[in-house]
Amino acid sequence: MRAYTCGLDASADVIGGKWKPRILWALHHGPMRFGELRREITGVTEKMLIQQLRELESRDIVHREVFHQVPPKVEYSLTELGRSLNEALIPLDTWGSDHLTELEASRVR
Repeated sequence: MRAYTCGLDASADVIGGKWKPRILWALHHGPMRFGELRREITGVTEKMLIQQLRELESRDIVHREVFHQVPPKVEYSLTELGRSLNEALIPLDTWGSDHLTELEASRVR
């Protein structure tokens, strides 16, 4: 395990990849069940969503709560650390929204 070189390095390690920021954003408004998350995050496979949720849970970003009932129920929510990370993503969302047209055009090239 290597040491982080700066805060951005640490942040990128936690949210790196395509799906983790989208999971965080989906959980922004409150707890969700697995199926709700899968429907909310277009294009993610079940296997990938499970893997990404486990990684976020292991980093104390996402909390997984199992309700012992029939049928079984599992909800995912943001921890305090996850909520603070999500707040850091708000400026990125704003930047992306402000430059959406330019970014889509440059992606096509």
